[in-house]
Amino acid sequence: MVKLNDGDKMLSVKEIMQEYNMTYQTVNHYTDFGLLPIALKKGNVRFYEKNIVDERIKKIKKLSEEGYSLSLIRKQLIGI
Repeated sequence: MVKLNDGDKMLSVKEIMQEYNMTYQTVNHYTDFGLLPIALKKGNVRFYEKNIVDERIKKIKKLSEEGYSLSLIRKQLIGI
């Protein structure tokens, strides 16, 4: 886990996979679809803000369980 100057904790894709029991492909899909914004890139490694990942993944799981598609979930989360 990386910390920015202001103390925000950052997670790599690998850490997201481990902490949230997700596949690499799922993290990539959520990123490409706009559900998980990249906060920082160092070389080929992407980092995400932990608090945003926590909040978004909880909402994604809840809405998925309720039967919402990823398109509708994206509208709920980011208004697109």
